[in-house]
Amino acid sequence: MAVIKQRSQRVGVFIDVQNMYYSAKNLYNCRVNFGNIVETAVADRALVRAIAYVVRAGVPEEQSFFDALTKLGIETKEREVQVFLGGAKKADWDVGMVVDAIRLSPKLDVVVLVSGDGDFIPLVEYLQNMGVQTEVMAFRETSSSKLVEVADDFIDLSRDQGRYLIPTRHTGRATGTRSQKNAPTADDVDPNISKMLSDEEE
Repeated sequence: MAVIKQRSQRVGVFIDVQNMYYSAKNLYNCRVNFGNIVETAVADRALVRAIAYVVRAGVPEEQSFFDALTKLGIETKEREVQVFLGGAKKADWDVGMVVDAIRLSPKLDVVVLVSGDGDFIPLVEYLQNMGVQTEVMAFRETSSSKLVEVADDFIDLSRDQGRYLIPTRHTGRATGTRSQKNAPTADDVDPNISKMLSDEEE
């Protein structure tokens, strides 16, 4: 499935932080090394935009996470958790990611979606029809098989856990072969909902 990646290609990276957080936590009880993910996504091509979509939990500690992303050259788009009558909550960025990818696509040769969410299949197909090479990075175990199939290229983050995961206090070292010494730490404060923040204190 691998495609040819030219240095002259203009790349946009769109990161579904919530999807990545839960995948890494549920599969490996680890946090995500977003810096290494973006580095792999760009692959020595011309980065135009790298955007991480996050949900604010309303706690001061999360600002360190946002600051760490910014230092890595990753923009953040933030929104509050929506709470509906009856207590139901909604905290996703799917529509926002789709709108941004379509809006920016005329300026891009490649769109990299960092998510395994099958809801993005129509976006991938639309971008391909517009002549935009569309690549997906995610953990294969929690990725839609159809999304993997339709993408021009799929990078399975589980194949190099040492590069794409940051161990928590409870997991010790992540397995894998490589790591980056300047990884985005922020001690990976949870960017999504307050429950994630409390996980580290259990």
